[in-house]
Amino acid sequence: MTKAAIIGSGNIGSDLMLKILRLSGTLQVGAMVGIDPGSDGLARARRLGIPVTAGGVDGLIGLPGFDEIEVVFDATSAKAHRVNAARLEPYGKVLVDLTPAAIGPFVVPAVNLHRHARARNVNMVTCGGQATIPIVAAISQVTHVHYAEIVASIASRSAGPGTRANIDEFTETTAKAIEVVGGADRGKAIIVLNPAEPPMIMRDTVLCLTGDADPASIRASIETMAADVAGYVPGYRLKQAVQITPVDPGEPLTTLVGDARPVWKVATFLEVEGAAHYLPAYAGNLDIMTSAALRTGELLTAGIVA
Repeated sequence: MTKAAIIGSGNIGSDLMLKILRLSGTLQVGAMVGIDPGSDGLARARRLGIPVTAGGVDGLIGLPGFDEIEVVFDATSAKAHRVNAARLEPYGKVLVDLTPAAIGPFVVPAVNLHRHARARNVNMVTCGGQATIPIVAAISQVTHVHYAEIVASIASRSAGPGTRANIDEFTETTAKAIEVVGGADRGKAIIVLNPAEPPMIMRDTVLCLTGDADPASIRASIETMAADVAGYVPGYRLKQAVQITPVDPGEPLTTLVGDARPVWKVATFLEVEGAAHYLPAYAGNLDIMTSAALRTGELLTAGIVA
């Protein structure tokens, strides 16, 4: 078993801890790290017999057994990850970054994990990115994507202090990853914190302006990709049939695509239900991040990705 440390004892870190304990056949939680001695995440880890520290990254480095830890998951914030990565850099650990810091390459397991098998610090983009970039990438496999816009709607209750503090980073990081990983010429990202009660589960809309291709091929590529993501995020699914409509020749799109003339408008509607390991099922935005991080950590440390 490969030992892993989790920095961040909040919602995301706690959910990831339980996922590793319940689902992973290759990873073992070797340390839970926080900065609040009274946090529920640290208390739960103690009850489970996991070594803990409230001393942050320096407390982790000082823990007995630190040398045995091979992978560190960072579930703090973009600002904190920059500090944590710098402190851990001399120790040669694999870092899986669940913040929007984007120091290392963007990774979406179903799309491009194989390209970054040797990276020492990989970035999991954002919850919206993990949900929507696979769809953009699936369309890019079939035809040119001139423009891709995503809207991630999550329950306000599932957006903790870390999420709210990183809203700007969310939109910037997700938009960039839509281009770098998804293959779109231009990407745009919007996040909506929905205050509805009872809380809604995560919903995502992906709108792409594309080149010419057989609509059946576009739909088939999207459906195959959705099944791949559902392999590690069981609550991930298409909400309804993919909608493909022709672009009107007179439709004003220059502000989005310049002089290009897209042929199709492709609209994909997604739903992500959480597994409720630590948080309610409506928190699919957190579940897809921890599920993707778990898959990434397992494959990178097991040497499966070639």
